[in-house]
Amino acid sequence: MVILPAIDLKDGKAVRLTKGLMNSAKIYSDEPWQVAKKFEELGSKWLHVVDLNGAFAGEPANLEQIKKIRENTDLKMELGGGIRDEETIKMYLDLGVDRLILGSIAVKDPDFVKKMASKYPIAVGIDAKDGFVAVEGWAEVSQMKATDLAKEFANAGVEAIIATDISKDGTLSGVNVEFIKEIKKASNLPVIASGGVKDINDIKLLIKNKIYGTIIGKAFYEGTIDLKEVFKLIKENK
Repeated sequence: MVILPAIDLKDGKAVRLTKGLMNSAKIYSDEPWQVAKKFEELGSKWLHVVDLNGAFAGEPANLEQIKKIRENTDLKMELGGGIRDEETIKMYLDLGVDRLILGSIAVKDPDFVKKMASKYPIAVGIDAKDGFVAVEGWAEVSQMKATDLAKEFANAGVEAIIATDISKDGTLSGVNVEFIKEIKKASNLPVIASGGVKDINDIKLLIKNKIYGTIIGKAFYEGTIDLKEVFKLIKENK
């Protein structure tokens, strides 16, 4: 299983939100690149980055921090938040980002996402509340079922789906494995579980259910999970 420690960027700082609410932001570092370096030292190979301001603005908003992370680590980086056009995708790839996450645009223009996935390393972010897809930095909930959106990308060349249960995100209340399994079944793609991961038991549960990967955010920042222990567990289950 692939472990992706997370850095959410807001106003140039590393923060975590609760249930995606911007006013719930808790700052963990003024220098996000130092957090990324720490992840690398602990044994991580991947990093999951979200430009929160970008997600709301619909355009990149934390470029300087993203550049600093890229310059200071050798981590593979996937990045999402406000990516709405091909120019932005190219710009991030030129910066050295390894995979781009398309979220809101996947609901509004799935054909665009399929076109991009045929050319570039793309993951689709499916963020759901009560089974329905949320867009625009989770500020709006659409009428589309998360599983229907997952089916849309089943044979589109997408590298992975990042599935987030918003009601769990940042709550340390445990991962919603049933939701992740539904997305996996609907898409037949590698699925990265996001939202609610609390401790090592969640990782064990995801391994048991053969989930491709998971994002670890608040559990690391609040100390409820030991990343070294997680990487050890992954090695044992190879």
